[in-house]
Amino acid sequence: MARRAGAVDVAALAEKLSVAKETIRRDLRVLEDHGLVRRTHGGAYPVESAGFETTLAFRTTLNVPEKRRIAAAAADLVGEAETLFIDEGFTPQLIAEALPRDRPLTVVTTSLATAGVLAKQENFTVLLLGGRVRGGTLATVDHWATRMLSGFVIDLAFVGANGISRDHGLTTPDPAVGEVKAAAVRAARRRVFVGTHTKFGAVTFCRFAEVSDFETIITSTALPSSEAHRYSLLGPHVVRV
Repeated sequence: MARRAGAVDVAALAEKLSVAKETIRRDLRVLEDHGLVRRTHGGAYPVESAGFETTLAFRTTLNVPEKRRIAAAAADLVGEAETLFIDEGFTPQLIAEALPRDRPLTVVTTSLATAGVLAKQENFTVLLLGGRVRGGTLATVDHWATRMLSGFVIDLAFVGANGISRDHGLTTPDPAVGEVKAAAVRAARRRVFVGTHTKFGAVTFCRFAEVSDFETIITSTALPSSEAHRYSLLGPHVVRV
């Protein structure tokens, strides 16, 4: 039910399943111990894993105001960069929409949606990486994409992840996606992680980068300042918007 709805509420589950709230809380603790959900005050939301990953369409419905603030803050970091990598996902797509339009930029992306957003802009050159297109995310993967990335030196990469953890770094459920993200991290001079507060502390199947690989982390004020400070001790500047 958490995976289908995006989140569950203790009281609503107790009523629907005709059990005590404490039974629901106990079961959610068990699911959290197994890495399947993250508990919140009064409920829980699912953690993406090797067996479960949300689609791009679903991501466009969750935490949208938070993602728009993160995207606007990320676009402000472009500075003098002339070449950008924009990752797959909804928040990176919002970054693409927020990019400055007053000067030429070359944008490399795996995302069909992002390429579509930017291709109509007169000042932009868009390079869509080749490869197999994943139906759920409408993004390319596999050796065609990583081979293209290996030939680039990119000024700035905006990278997302399904989870970011101080102990396990940045992770994603799909090995093919992880390879592309790792190649983008290697190709970029500067790297910025963008993600909502729900990504922090989550760990999925494939690690593709360390927290210390990034100069900046942009998230929202929903991430406690104390936790943001712990991530900053690993190297990145943490921006909460």
